[in-house]
Amino acid sequence: MASAHLAWTLTGVPGYRLAGRWRWALATTTSGEPVAKLDGMTNRCLIVDDSTRFLEVAQRVLEGDDVTIVGVATNIGEALDLADQLRPDVMLVDIDLAGESGFELARRLRQQPGGAGTQVILISSHDPEDFAEMIAASPVVGFLAKAELSGRAILDLL
Repeated sequence: MASAHLAWTLTGVPGYRLAGRWRWALATTTSGEPVAKLDGMTNRCLIVDDSTRFLEVAQRVLEGDDVTIVGVATNIGEALDLADQLRPDVMLVDIDLAGESGFELARRLRQQPGGAGTQVILISSHDPEDFAEMIAASPVVGFLAKAELSGRAILDLL
């Protein structure tokens, strides 16, 4: 496991660098453990991105890391329908969904019956500092740069 160190705090949200990138561990207990950590998690994942090429690559990478991809979606409507049907453990959501917002999807998922059981991780090729305040205010467990996507990186956030 790569070593990470707490580097700074943005409006009370711990930030740290891992593999040269900033990450935010949003929800933690008083002992510092992630609230979203699920005992016995089966790593069932739904990926939401408007790029079919990225969906294909991400699926191959994550399946190679023993993450079960239960579905992929390219927009908010598809993602909410699949989340309702499949009940994934985690949903990877692109911040920019070709005219739709990954932040909006995260908010709508939380309002959907059963949606609170799915942990949302935002992904993007954009600099996370551009979205830091929005990430901190959203109901997600964290952010991963697309270039750093791996099963281990997902588990590190959960």
